[in-house]
Formats: sequence, C-alpha cells, structure tokens
Amino acid sequence: MSALEEITIVKERLAAKGLFPGTSGNLGIRNGETLFVTTSGVDKYITNGNSFVAVDVLGQPLKTSSLKPSLETCLHVKVFNQTAANVSIHIHTVNNNLISELYGDEGKVVFQNQELIKAFGLWQEDDQLVVPIIENPSDVQHLAELFAEHVHQDYGVVLIRNHGVNVWGKTKEEALKLFEAFEFLCEYTLKIKQLKK
Repeated sequence: MSALEEITIVKERLAAKGLFPGTSGNLGIRNGETLFVTTSGVDKYITNGNSFVAVDVLGQPLKTSSLKPSLETCLHVKVFNQTAANVSIHIHTVNNNLISELYGDEGKVVFQNQELIKAFGLWQEDDQLVVPIIENPSDVQHLAELFAEHVHQDYGVVLIRNHGVNVWGKTKEEALKLFEAFEFLCEYTLKIKQLKK
C-alpha cells in the first residue's frame, strides 16, 4: 500500500467520525524524502485528487499549483525531521480544546490511573501520561518552534491551547491509536470533573 493510500485511510476514518469541522484539521505522512499533507481549505469529507499536496522536507510544494499545503504543515515537518515517525495528525475537537484551556496555565495535563494511558506504553500503577500544552501564537512558525521543543520520540502528543492536538507515530495504526486514546482521556476527564461538581 502506498503512503498516499495509507494517509487517505486515516483521513477517511477520521472523517467518518466528523472530525474535520469547517475544513479544520490536517494530516501528514512521510514517503521517503517526500511528504504528503492535506490541502489547505478543502473539504476533508471528500476524497479526490485535491485532497493532498506533495511537499519536500521543508514543507515546500514540489509542484507549482493552486493547491496549498495546510498551514500547520510546519508542525508535521518538525515531527518528520526530528523523529522516525511516519504519520502525523492534527485535529481540533471540543474535548481537546476544553482540556487545553482548563489546564493551559499549568502548561500540561496529567492523566493517571486510567487504562488508556497504556496506549502510550505506560503500564505501571503509578505511571503518568504528561501531555504538554503550548500556547497558540498567530505566527505559525513561532508555533512550530514551541511545538518542536516537545518532539523527541517517534510517537507522542502535544496540545495547542484552543487549537487542537498533534499526535504522531511510526505507523498510521499507532498514530490513530494514540489520537483515539487521547480523545477518550480528554472526554473522561471533562465528564468526571462535571460529575464531581
């Protein structure tokens, strides 16, 4: 299966869950020295020849075209240039935006005693999943610099305050697993806080 086919599967799985409101969110996959990223401003609930743009390792389009890579391509580039990850996902949900705002002043959110932190390789009773929360400057290059400070492993997750989550992994399966586990943890945390009021 080609890299383009793999990232299309990721897009369609996320689209089936309604996770691209208002053309938001974007994806990236490594294909040797080429990266495929979602096209800026297109309807991601539709798959066609305009769904992805091929860019180089700096995020620059490989062909002259009216199609532009997603604005957050620079985040995917940081992942691919700093790790051996092959798939990067950036998604905005109400749950992850609320968590980023609730814990944003702390600069992190910590999950513990939750079964789904095992998705991140955390199996011991006292293990904690610590997810950094970075600010959301309007300058996307500045955002990429803040993001890059937390990109050290071949898989991971970073929240951007009121601007969604980035997850990445070596395979599409790993990236999707981490995204889905993280979303579950966000939803659970919000609901338990509500119940305890």
